[in-house]
Amino acid sequence: MIDPTIAARIKLVGFDVDGVLTDAGVYTGMSGTEQVELKRFDIQDGVGIRLLRESGMKVAIVSGRISRATTLRAQELEVDELHQNDDGQKLAGFEDLLVRNDLQWEQAAFVGDDLPDLPLLTRVGLPIAVHNAVQEVRDVAQYITKADGGRGAVRDFIEALLRARGEWDAAVARYVNDRGGVAKVTSAS
Repeated sequence: MIDPTIAARIKLVGFDVDGVLTDAGVYTGMSGTEQVELKRFDIQDGVGIRLLRESGMKVAIVSGRISRATTLRAQELEVDELHQNDDGQKLAGFEDLLVRNDLQWEQAAFVGDDLPDLPLLTRVGLPIAVHNAVQEVRDVAQYITKADGGRGAVRDFIEALLRARGEWDAAVARYVNDRGGVAKVTSAS
C-alpha cells in the first residue's frame, strides 16, 4: 500500500521506458534502408496513464535512450513531458522538469526498474519499483508493483496511487462517462 499522506503530495509522476512501460525487449531490424525499432507497450498501462492525467497529475516519460517508438507512444498518450537522452542520463531532464513546474522532489514519484533509475528514485518523494526490478531498485522503493514491467506494472501503481489519494472510483467513473458509458464503480480497497 502507498501511504495516503505521501500520495496526497504527488503532483508529477515520471516513468522509465524500457523495463517499465515495456517488457525491456527491443526489436531492431531494417525496413528497406531504414533501421526500425519496435517496442511492446501494455494497453492497460496506457489507460492508467490517461486516468492519472485526467486526475490532474503531470506525467513525464524519462528515458536514457532515444527511440522513435517511445516518441510515438508519448504522443499517443499525450504525456506532459518526454525526456530522452542518448547517454543514459535522466537526472538533469527530470530536475529541469521540476524547476519549470515549480515542484519539489517530494512532490514527485518515479517508476523504475534498473540501475540508471537510481539517481531519480533516491530523490523523489515516492520511489516505485516494478515487480521484476533489480534488487538495488527494489531496496529503495516505497511500493513494488505486483506486475512486471510492460505487463501491467504501470496500471498497478497508478491504481494504488489513486486509491491512496481516495480518487480511484471518481477517476474510473469520469473515464467511463467521458466515453459514453455509465460508470457503476464500487471500491475494492
